[in-house]
Amino acid sequence: MSDPSDRLNLPFVGIPSYMRSPIVQDLSTLDADLAVLGVPSDEGSPWYPGARMAPRRMREMSVRYAGYGKMQRRPGYFDIETGQRFLGYEMANQRIADCGDVDIIYTNPEATYRNITRSTSQILEAGAIPLVMGGDHAVTWGVVRAYEEPITVVHFDAHLDYRPFVHGAEYGNGSPMLKIGNLPNVGTMIQVGARGLRASIDDLERTRERGNHVITMANYREHGIKAVTDALPENGKVYVSVDIDILDLPLVPGCASAEADGLTYNELRQTIFAIVAKNELVGFDVVEINPMLDVASNNTSLLGTQLMIETAGRAVLNPAYLARKGRAAEEAVTDAVLS
Repeated sequence: MSDPSDRLNLPFVGIPSYMRSPIVQDLSTLDADLAVLGVPSDEGSPWYPGARMAPRRMREMSVRYAGYGKMQRRPGYFDIETGQRFLGYEMANQRIADCGDVDIIYTNPEATYRNITRSTSQILEAGAIPLVMGGDHAVTWGVVRAYEEPITVVHFDAHLDYRPFVHGAEYGNGSPMLKIGNLPNVGTMIQVGARGLRASIDDLERTRERGNHVITMANYREHGIKAVTDALPENGKVYVSVDIDILDLPLVPGCASAEADGLTYNELRQTIFAIVAKNELVGFDVVEINPMLDVASNNTSLLGTQLMIETAGRAVLNPAYLARKGRAAEEAVTDAVLS
C-alpha cells in the first residue's frame, strides 16, 4: 500500500489524533468547523489525581470510531437507531481539527489558565466550535471566559461547583460555576443532575440567588428532558459542560467524584440532543475522566469520547449553525431513515 489514502488505519496503528483528524498546532492557521482541544490539568482536584491523562486516552479511544466509515467507503458515523449518518460532511472535507493540548504550566495555575483562554479565543476567532477534553472541572472557567457574546451555560454535574474559595483555593474543581457566574456575558445557568451527600445548602442558595436553574436528579426524574429545554432561551447560543459524574456511578469507574443514582448514558445524550436542536452550540467540554482509576477497557474514557462525537454530530445540524456556515440543511445528514 504505497498510497497513504489506501491505508486501513486500524485503531491500534498510527498516531492517535482525535478521530484521525488533521493536527493543527498553530491555531493562527486553523481552518475548521469543529476544533478538539485537550486541557490536561488536574491541579484543581482535592481527591484522586489523574484527570490530566484523559485527553491522551480519549484520543486513543476516538480512533475506534474513525475507521469504520473508511471500511464502508463512507465518511462519518452511522447511527443505526435513526438510520442516519452524522459528521459525513465534516469528515469528508476535513472540517474537524485536533488542536493538541493547552500548555500546562505546573504550579502556576494563572499561567495555565491564560493559555486555556488564549487557545479557546483563537479557536473562536477561526469560527470553529471548541470541543474540550479536560482535565478536572476547574478548567471550564478558563474556556468559558474566552467568550464575549451572550451565552447560556448548561452544566451537567452531580455537584453544583459553586463553592467559595476556601483558603484561597480559587482554581479548585468545586468552584468553576461560581467563577463563571461572575462573567458579564453569561446569562442564566442551567445546572442539571445535582444529588449525593456532599451537597451544600449555602452553595444551593448562592446559585439560586444569581437566578440559575437547579434541576436535581429528583426534578429530572419527574419532568425529564422538558425540565431542561423549558429553561433554555429561544434560539440562544449555548455552552454545554459535562462532568462525567452526571452519569450513574457504575457507568463511570474512572471518575473520582462519581455518585449513585445518576443519568443513564441515553438520558444524557438525548437531553443534549434536545438542547443543541433548540439552541446553537458554541462550545462543549467533558471533564473529570480519570484514566488512572478506570477499568482496563477504558470504559469511562470511551463514554466521554462517544458523547463528544455524538454531540458534535447533532450540533452541526442546528439551523442557526448551518445558516452561519452558509450550508443547506439537506446537505447535513446522509442515508435514509430506516423504516
